[in-house]
Amino acid sequence: MNKRQFLFGTAALTAAAVTPALAQNAAPPAVQPDPSTLPKDWIDKNTGHRVVRISTENDSRSLYFHDNAFTGDGKWMVYDSPSGIMKVDLATWTPSLLTAARGWRCLMVSRTRPILYARKFSMGADGKPSGQEIAAIDINTGTVKTIARDIKGGITTVNADDSLLAGTWAQRSYDLQPGPKIAGTDGGYNAVGPDGKPLSFAAAKEVRMADRLAQNIPMEIFTLDIKTGERKVVTASTDWLNHVQFSPTDPHRLMYCHEGPWHSVDRVWTIRTDGSGKANVHKRTMNMEIAGHEFFSFDGKQLVYDLQTPRGEDFWLATFDLETKKRVWYHMERDEWSVHFQITRDGKLYAGDGGDEEMVARAKNGKWIYLFRPEIIDDLGVSAPNAADLIRPGVLRSEKLVTMKTHDYRTEPNLQFTPDGAWLVFRSNMHGPIHVYAVAIAAA
Repeated sequence: MNKRQFLFGTAALTAAAVTPALAQNAAPPAVQPDPSTLPKDWIDKNTGHRVVRISTENDSRSLYFHDNAFTGDGKWMVYDSPSGIMKVDLATWTPSLLTAARGWRCLMVSRTRPILYARKFSMGADGKPSGQEIAAIDINTGTVKTIARDIKGGITTVNADDSLLAGTWAQRSYDLQPGPKIAGTDGGYNAVGPDGKPLSFAAAKEVRMADRLAQNIPMEIFTLDIKTGERKVVTASTDWLNHVQFSPTDPHRLMYCHEGPWHSVDRVWTIRTDGSGKANVHKRTMNMEIAGHEFFSFDGKQLVYDLQTPRGEDFWLATFDLETKKRVWYHMERDEWSVHFQITRDGKLYAGDGGDEEMVARAKNGKWIYLFRPEIIDDLGVSAPNAADLIRPGVLRSEKLVTMKTHDYRTEPNLQFTPDGAWLVFRSNMHGPIHVYAVAIAAA
């Protein structure tokens, strides 16, 4: 479930606010433009950077921002399309069909082998998902090999040595997006306010998430042994557990979140697969402070996350070193805040996918794909005597890569650097239907 933070709080909304407001998000006409008529390759006149549309079918989607989409040799990328799972030659940006196997969707590519882990849901008599199946798909041949069936819960990640899968199970389901979905977006959150009027997409999502958190549904984070099928519970709670991610280098380290409106939870956590080492990574020091959209650096040494002190007012990209416990906070301007952030494999550059005026930063000019160059700003020869024990401050120096002026942020761009750090891949509805794009880091 993708997370966004929003301008609206929940204090003024009543329990009635979770009633679906079907009139609010009526789907637009189903007619979509012929993909062949959409721009394919151009120089962004605002930034001077080259942009390429990779996908050839409408409603094609790149992977979620922290799910690895690339083979270890840097030759291939995968994405989902209506025809099936596609693979892309990164040397030419040429897509081809990896497998048309019905119902399969990308999970993530192995970091050590040319294998894509994919998933699909079995549907029950009520039309809702009743179990999950996981397969390993050979990137070179497209051969599909099922490795687990009828999984109760949802698998979200695979570990660094391809021995374990991990995910969450909940005692009962909760539909975050009741009612009609909005074409060309990530879905649709339908809710009404105390006055009975439909809420905006952003406010409706905040209400739905707050209500889900209040349910206190018993949950588990579990692992599944790929070879034996053995299922083990890592931790259990009535908190809303989500965003389970394996470290890219440590096969037994997991990161996860306590989900919900971010000002209501201490969100970022880490734990070992045997249940030991459970720790909250960031504890707030002020009311309305928020931290979230956490991810690992590629060397597995750092956790990186969006931090706001307080929400919607002061913006940082924070890092936490798992070995030294040191913290660095990089400051950014309001317009530079992004739904998601990313980091290059060498850790030298960051990127962000921007946001619209409705979102938490209330940015007036935030609809851009950004490149960020981190700069430490405390090396001035006047450090405090206990400087080594304090948070190290920095700033992100931004460069705009792509205008997202016509993008509807109800679809989250979910950007990722290519392995060589030369491109950023993202999804966008900037031309109407959702497609997969890439922008060159170097100016054309």
